[in-house]
Amino acid sequence: MSSVTSQSTAAPRTPYSVDPQILEVVREAAAQVREVSGQRIGDMVERALLRTLTDTITLGEDGSAFVITGDIPAMWLRDSTTQLTPYLRLLEDCEPLADLVAAVVRRQFTCLSHDTYANAFNDGPTGGHHEPRDLCTDPHVWEQKYEIDSLAYPVVLAHGIWRTTGRTDVLEGPVHEVLARIVAQLRREQRHEDSSYRFVRPSPLPTESLTHEGRGTPTAFTGMTWSGFRPSDDACTFHYNIPGNLLAAQALRAIAEIAEEALADAALAAEARALSQELVDGVARHGIVDGPAGERIYAYEVDGLGGTLLMDDANTPSLLALPLFAPDVMDAPVWEATRRFTLSPANPFYFEGTVASGVGSPHTLPGYVWPIALAIEALTGAAADRPRMLELIAATDAGTGNIHESFHASDATRFSRPWFSWADSMFCELALQVAEDAQAAGR
Repeated sequence: MSSVTSQSTAAPRTPYSVDPQILEVVREAAAQVREVSGQRIGDMVERALLRTLTDTITLGEDGSAFVITGDIPAMWLRDSTTQLTPYLRLLEDCEPLADLVAAVVRRQFTCLSHDTYANAFNDGPTGGHHEPRDLCTDPHVWEQKYEIDSLAYPVVLAHGIWRTTGRTDVLEGPVHEVLARIVAQLRREQRHEDSSYRFVRPSPLPTESLTHEGRGTPTAFTGMTWSGFRPSDDACTFHYNIPGNLLAAQALRAIAEIAEEALADAALAAEARALSQELVDGVARHGIVDGPAGERIYAYEVDGLGGTLLMDDANTPSLLALPLFAPDVMDAPVWEATRRFTLSPANPFYFEGTVASGVGSPHTLPGYVWPIALAIEALTGAAADRPRMLELIAATDAGTGNIHESFHASDATRFSRPWFSWADSMFCELALQVAEDAQAAGR
């Protein structure tokens, strides 16, 4: 962890100007959506896909791409991956788009090479911070909330573009070293008492800091890896986050493939595979519990000392999203039972209203449903239900044309965040999947 306090300005960056070939591919994708889902949804998809490119991405002289969340001038490692999710479907037909995704991967790994515990970074050493009184004062770091998914998502993105396009330039630079550091850190945090990581933030909100002088609540060894915070950026109640561990297990498998096939590092591949299995085994022993309906389900968090939290959160990785982010390491029957729990009042963050019913988050007000979770619910459910869910999400924009972070389940005009690029992207991902479903069905 760095505690650098000096300030300096960021290197000049240029707002991204959409390449004509990318523009054509985006418009073609939106046209396919219009054929299936109608003019309004197709127009929303086209605007959202272009808005993420033009309003969140800047290019650096080093060839990297910096991605803000939309309404916050910082780059989250998680968000910058999920914001690009719908574009991954279009890579094979558009080399400039693959170049852009590769530029984002380059920046993600540059961030990780600087600090593997931070979740969000500035565009250079600007000194910007979510909270200037944080223990970490590194001018490169927006905030240093350690979340497992911050390590895993860039790996998933790099692996995805490598597998989709065959290009290996995304694995150059600091990538090899960073992959080894990721494995070592996930291993180290199996025994958090041996870690030097601390997070202290002066705040009246208990979810904004870690207890026990920044160490977090006590845990016992389980084979899983520790996380300070959830994908929502809220502090964990119990520090073995189950969806985070399963995403990490999936990412470790990706590291093993990259190390073996592209980096000729058999030792790293073996260590990544071994650790992946340890995480999966730890989840099986400690993270699968009896649910309210008597079924074996995944807990959201445990501590190895008997503490168990039954809930799910809209932010991903979530339990609901496991088939999308951890398909090779999840237990399918357990997940199916968990899905039934997540999409029921037994989940304390499942909200029902006259406009919509779905998963919300302790990160937002009670009664507020997240469009991201609605999209995940559709993408992990039956194809026949997806068009209805797509129309529902589109109808909750409150006339703004943007997909919001959350909205009240009985009044979509009450929403959080006027523009949230991640929500836009998950809406687009669902719309593109609905169009693909229709094509596969011959409609």
